[in-house]
Amino acid sequence: MKKQILQQRLAGQDFVLLDGAMGTMLLASGLKLGENPELFALARPEVLLDIHRQYMAAGSNIIYACTFGANARKLAGSGHTPEEVISRAVQIAKQAAHDTDTLVALDIGSLGELLEPAGTLRFEQAYAMFKEMVLAGAAAGADLIAFETMTDLYELKAAVLAAQENCDLPIFCTMTFDKNNRTFSGVSVAAMACLLNSLDVAAIGVNCSPGPEGILPVIQEMVQYTNLPLIVKANAGLPNPQTGAYDIAPEEFARQMLPFADLGVQMLGGCCGTSPTYIAALKQTLAGARRGQRQLVKQAAVCSPTRLVQLNQPLIVGERLNPTGKKVFQQALRDDNIDYILARAIEQQEAGADILDVNVGLPGIDEPAMLARVIKALQGAVDLPLQIDSSNPEAIEAGLRVCNGKAIVNSVNGKAESLATILPLVKKYGAAVIGLTLDEDGLAQTAEQRLQIAERIMQAALAEGIAPEDIYIDCLTLTVSAQQEQARETLAAMRLVKERLGLKTVLGVSNISFGLPQRELINQTFLSMALAAGLDLAIINPNIPAMTDTVAAARVLLNYDRGGAAYIQRVAGEASQPDENNVVRVADSEQSAEQALLKAVHKGLKSEVRQLTGQLLQDNEPMKLINELLIPALDEVGQFYEQERIFLPQLINSAAAASEAFEVIKAQIIKQGRAGVSKGKILLATVWGDIHDIGKNIVKVILENYGYQVVDLGKDVPVQTVVETAIAQDIRLIGLSALMTTTVASMEQTIAALHASGHACHIFVGGAVLTQEYAAAIGADFYAKDANQSVQIAKTVLG
Repeated sequence: MKKQILQQRLAGQDFVLLDGAMGTMLLASGLKLGENPELFALARPEVLLDIHRQYMAAGSNIIYACTFGANARKLAGSGHTPEEVISRAVQIAKQAAHDTDTLVALDIGSLGELLEPAGTLRFEQAYAMFKEMVLAGAAAGADLIAFETMTDLYELKAAVLAAQENCDLPIFCTMTFDKNNRTFSGVSVAAMACLLNSLDVAAIGVNCSPGPEGILPVIQEMVQYTNLPLIVKANAGLPNPQTGAYDIAPEEFARQMLPFADLGVQMLGGCCGTSPTYIAALKQTLAGARRGQRQLVKQAAVCSPTRLVQLNQPLIVGERLNPTGKKVFQQALRDDNIDYILARAIEQQEAGADILDVNVGLPGIDEPAMLARVIKALQGAVDLPLQIDSSNPEAIEAGLRVCNGKAIVNSVNGKAESLATILPLVKKYGAAVIGLTLDEDGLAQTAEQRLQIAERIMQAALAEGIAPEDIYIDCLTLTVSAQQEQARETLAAMRLVKERLGLKTVLGVSNISFGLPQRELINQTFLSMALAAGLDLAIINPNIPAMTDTVAAARVLLNYDRGGAAYIQRVAGEASQPDENNVVRVADSEQSAEQALLKAVHKGLKSEVRQLTGQLLQDNEPMKLINELLIPALDEVGQFYEQERIFLPQLINSAAAASEAFEVIKAQIIKQGRAGVSKGKILLATVWGDIHDIGKNIVKVILENYGYQVVDLGKDVPVQTVVETAIAQDIRLIGLSALMTTTVASMEQTIAALHASGHACHIFVGGAVLTQEYAAAIGADFYAKDANQSVQIAKTVLG
């Protein structure tokens, strides 16, 4: 019954009012800093019941149960299980909503730990924790699930899969974005929308952030990439350092929320700092408003977390991650030499690939396990969308499950068994799919026959619920040395698929020249002909300039590259080129060991870094390597991060590679009986009352790689512990972290206590809710907007 109510509301034109902050209300009701909100509510059910009823009285159509942090990690050591806490919290919310049409959402936040490859939490572990919460909430009678305050698309995918596979409740997903319209981990608005569109969640949007005006640019971008109902739950600004009151009053909050109505946002509510008063003001303001009409969005696109790739011009799919005919690649798979595979991926990205095809099929290896392992590693080294290439359904599912973003499946064909096996996987994991024009009778010989198979594949995919924009047809390239007439049939079939079915097309171009001399000439000519016939995805070797240049020229001639800007930049030598100066090779005799080490650190190639560091230590002093190679390499990586040329996974991957070098150097120093290389001590802590330590942990990794000794006190650290440790160990630089607006007061108290102690030190602060001005207002010496900025602060203070 309640599910039907939600469907009716989402299908209608009326606004749906959500509730406001739970933590803010609990603090006003006696919750102490450092106390777990979910456990406080469990002990004081009458308080929680009253909060829900206040929000309902203010106009909330959906109330969120007090379950945001009720996961196994955050409840560890409390004596309570997620099932116990969630069951009771949902029951209290349902008691408040009894005999009304108010819906109860199971509220689930981030687990508070980075997923691999940037962190240590495995995708499967995250899934298991979300599954436990989902099962408890569904059993308790929640009407829907709301995943909110997410910053990592990989974590959000694990959460969505856990929900979809273990219940039938509608799913809301909201992420938290910074001023650059990216999340803390670098997720773009477009990538979020692309993946969640395909996963068929009920609604998406934004929550938290400084206030409505800070969220507005994010929603303005989001409406361009999704047709799903939209959600906005904004903070009431930031708390005043002196009074603790948030700086946006209820009426002003409601006024700032009004532009979202014009954009067609349907569900509106509040986050940190808001209360029933804010929701009541919002209801009153929206009473005279009309929801704007949104433009229908139809796009063919795939994505990684940080990059959306739209199929709106001819694109290059790199074909080199494939063991077929490649003995060295085959041996790398047998030896589990992941760095070799990563180097091949990096070469292709730098040479101009838009998407990477990934194939690890080799007799004698566990293909599903290896494909999952390779995909996880690739996601820390490159940011291109992936094309999962296998004939093994188990391997395809293993790859799709751990792929962070929207992938392409290569492939399905017209055989009934293939359609029945592969298409459900494509739909479940929100992928696009390549259909090969062959069936039980083999490869069709004529263009018309291939069209018929393509149409059969399309109809089967549509029946499975796959959008036409996600169906790509491969009319198959046959070698002209054996079947010369088939090249013309392939091109004719492509034209028919484009004209009659309106689908995107793909070809493995290099097959055309097998067995012929000067293959590159045949390949380049056939590629030009295919592009003229409407080829969208060219599976080629991007390391061959003639092939990538042909695609670049075609984009000009077909009017995609307006004004020829990208082409001119490319031929002028300003675009990335696959030459000896900017590609990483595991064994490259033409570059020095020093150059190779720099590039290996940049690209996060750990085993190569270890090998090269050991080699260079034979002729160089350890400190020379640190000061003249490793630190400059990390500085450049940091600059790339600042310029958004790379994002958090690549930054962490480079830091991890540098760690390998430092370990080799430390071992050499110990062997020589010499002192360590620490540049000074830095104390890090997440302040009292805050259990989120992702940001602090990233800062620790980066600082340690610059040679600083980090004393990490962990999370939820009492004020006095910070002060006593700083004095006892004579630490002169203190870093404090807070994610929640409710714990910024603890940060201010810690800073005040450090100053009152008389200990001579400098203090830097960071966290999603802070700004430069706010940091200064609470007495901090420095504000670190990210991990790279913390290094600059350390250099300033400690040298």
